[in-house]
Amino acid sequence: MKNAIFILLSLFLSMRACPSLLADEKENEEILKQLDAAIAQKEEYILEKESRLNRLRLCLKSETNPTIKYQLYNDIFNEYLHYQTDSALYYVNEKQKLLLVLGRPELENEIRINRAEVLGLMGMYPDAWTQLRAIKREELDERLLSYYYHTFRAYYDWVADYATNQAEKVRYVKKAETYRDSIILQTPHQANLEIVRAESFIAKGELDSALVQLEKALQKIPEGRQRGFVYYTFSEVYQAQGNVQKEVYYLALTAISDLEHAVREYAALQKLANLMYQINDLDRAYFYLNCSLDDANACNSRLRFIEVSQFFHVIDQAYKAQEEKERKISQAFLISVSILSLFLLAAIFYLYRNMKKLSAMRKDLSKTNLQLQKTNEALSETGKIKEVYIARYLDRCIEYLDKLDTYRRSLAKLAMASRMEELMKTIKSEQFIRDERKRFYDDFDKSFLTLFPHFIDSFNALLIEDARIQPKQGEWLTTELRIFALIRLGISDSKQIAHFLGYSLATIYNYRSKIRNKALVDKETFELRVMELS
Repeated sequence: MKNAIFILLSLFLSMRACPSLLADEKENEEILKQLDAAIAQKEEYILEKESRLNRLRLCLKSETNPTIKYQLYNDIFNEYLHYQTDSALYYVNEKQKLLLVLGRPELENEIRINRAEVLGLMGMYPDAWTQLRAIKREELDERLLSYYYHTFRAYYDWVADYATNQAEKVRYVKKAETYRDSIILQTPHQANLEIVRAESFIAKGELDSALVQLEKALQKIPEGRQRGFVYYTFSEVYQAQGNVQKEVYYLALTAISDLEHAVREYAALQKLANLMYQINDLDRAYFYLNCSLDDANACNSRLRFIEVSQFFHVIDQAYKAQEEKERKISQAFLISVSILSLFLLAAIFYLYRNMKKLSAMRKDLSKTNLQLQKTNEALSETGKIKEVYIARYLDRCIEYLDKLDTYRRSLAKLAMASRMEELMKTIKSEQFIRDERKRFYDDFDKSFLTLFPHFIDSFNALLIEDARIQPKQGEWLTTELRIFALIRLGISDSKQIAHFLGYSLATIYNYRSKIRNKALVDKETFELRVMELS
């Protein structure tokens, strides 16, 4: 009894969770499509970045004021920092050269932090440590102190990733946490303080508190590069919770932000590639990892390059295995097609036999047409009964056409049982019916004009000059003339006319209405006048 209750409760909870899970999957698919589009537009974002750098370099080229030049060097450094570390380091050195001209030795600390940050991104951790240790913390103002703490915290995060044993890793993580606490205590007015607090809560395992801080950060940072940091920290919270769907969503948002800001030194996209691999989306995993590898190379970020390289061979092997599987499926498909081709040959032979039957029916139909022509000639001998016999002639022709069409449909049903599409197309062909219809209509036209040799001229006399109808060379009656020829024979029901001519009822109505509207005589009596024509 207890087991049954437990199972029912589990089913109930699963049913409640399913809509939410499906919604997350749908949301993730949409954001991943946006990310795929952003990767496709990566070159456009790079061009925008290069355009900004070119403008700054042009300003620098014409600038002579050392203070403004220093600021331009700083702006260019920030543009290059996560884009191309070699160039960022070059402009740090250019800032260093200006110190003697500026006479501002206090800027030495800023330059050292700049250099430490770049060297850390390049994976040159001992050199970064040397720069940071040379800084006198008591000389830093509030802005530089915050920058100093951030760089030191980043440094310990980097070296923790490269720790050779767990104890060493824990020690570096604690040091990073110490500097994170310093950021919170010493720079309370910093714009991204909520992000730092959220990171601290994550480290302590207080994930709900971290989410609260990040929601505050989103309200304070409506747009820009900083918003990408918020998204990435969200992904870390959901990673700690084990919520893969949410982690994927926020990593994708982070990656889109990185791409749109032409950032090449990033972690989000390669982490997302790893998750795509785990959920068996190998195409995206391979695509994202290749993009990450290209950007890490272009940026000369040793840390990111090593991270991607460590995982690349795993996805590469899985991707190649998938390609091999698809190749085998293609081979199996080709073999299946070959077998189906043999069935097709058999079906063609079957079709040939049935076409011979159709040919015999065609001969029978031709004989019937000859009999009908003889009947028509007999009808011409007496004016009193000619219209009755013509109506009979028409009914019999349509009956034979309907019988032939019914036979064609029965052949189509037989062909469907063999499941051969090409056979179906051949059997369903209406060319034979169309040819016989044309021959039948030609016979009808000739017969009608034999009975009513002046019909075309008399009919045109009832119409305005621009609307008069003349058959083309090689034809007896046009469709419009054939409709009113039937009316002349007393067949005025549109449904019967449509059946006879093989048109829809709406088409017949349109033709009759169009001609009536172009009549010289009263539109209401027009068809009555047609029935009196000779």
